[in-house]
Amino acid sequence: MSSISSFESIGNESFPNEPSQTPVPPRPFDIYAAYQRFLRDEEISTPLAAILALTELIEESTAGTMFELVKALNDGSAALAKQSPNPISLNAGCELFIAFVTLFPHESDIFSELKIELVKQGKNYAAEALGYRDKIADLSLGFIKDDSVILTHSYSRVVMKTLLRAHERKRISVYVTEARPRGLGIKTYEALTTVGIPCTVVLDSAVAYVMDKVDFVLVGSEAVVESGGLINAVGSNQMAIIAKAANKPFYALAESYKFHRLFPLSQYDLPTHNPSILSFPRTVPSLPGAAALSSFPDAHSERENSAMKSRSPTSAISVPLSMTSEQISRNPDVDYTRPDLISLVFSDVGQLTSEGVSQYLVGMFAG
Repeated sequence: MSSISSFESIGNESFPNEPSQTPVPPRPFDIYAAYQRFLRDEEISTPLAAILALTELIEESTAGTMFELVKALNDGSAALAKQSPNPISLNAGCELFIAFVTLFPHESDIFSELKIELVKQGKNYAAEALGYRDKIADLSLGFIKDDSVILTHSYSRVVMKTLLRAHERKRISVYVTEARPRGLGIKTYEALTTVGIPCTVVLDSAVAYVMDKVDFVLVGSEAVVESGGLINAVGSNQMAIIAKAANKPFYALAESYKFHRLFPLSQYDLPTHNPSILSFPRTVPSLPGAAALSSFPDAHSERENSAMKSRSPTSAISVPLSMTSEQISRNPDVDYTRPDLISLVFSDVGQLTSEGVSQYLVGMFAG
């Protein structure tokens, strides 16, 4: 269909031919916008959103060779990681998909057909991966006995799936940590109590106190690394240490797309670590109310003593009960749990020990 270059007439007026317009170049593909769009779906986890964004990048790519395509994917992965405050699980998804593209057997001589097939495979994998949580829930069910008391941490979709599946067939009770600074334990509490599962929120500082009451610990994961260790919401490591000391099993649930070729030796080897974490402020901030407290001429005056008696022991001195955003920013979001502290990893590929995770990762990226 030929383009219209002029208007013949509008009413009684005539217009000359319009000048030819310069073609507008297509806008560059915004991979981070695509990634954020996929994340709006509550069922899509971070690694899957990254895989789908890279799949869309292939659709939009003008690459004519495999070398150019892999470079575009690596550039897209780097762009996603740069814009994400916590790129660990995102990197796991990108790493998996790029390895798949690199090792994918291509028989066709027409590169455009290969790209179409890669896009199809990427979308099919993401659709199939949505069922991995059901597989993990079914696999974990045999380890959850009737009347089990479970301790979990923060909020995890795969843990929620497992607990809800267990509730359908068995009696369970759940302790969940508050999981500061994000406080996602409250989300877990609300979801569990809504369906009738007895649940109590535990302060992060009370994990050791409650450990003797539980049968085992069940946590989700940001990533499972090559050593068989776990990266998860901060506080997971201390839970694992306490569970080990109390001789309680510590189970981690992880979809296989969260397996990550990363080998941290300590907390400070994580990609999320930076110099500002746990740093000391240059100036010591004064607490609100400090001036009022110091205004008392005699700390043991009769008036102050009578006021102290009327207060509960926990409210003897008025101090702020919430952290400032600056104080929160000096704390880590995730931590690393050593493999010797983890009893088993339940995944869609089976029940794995730490050694089993390492072997699986080697095989997964060896083609």
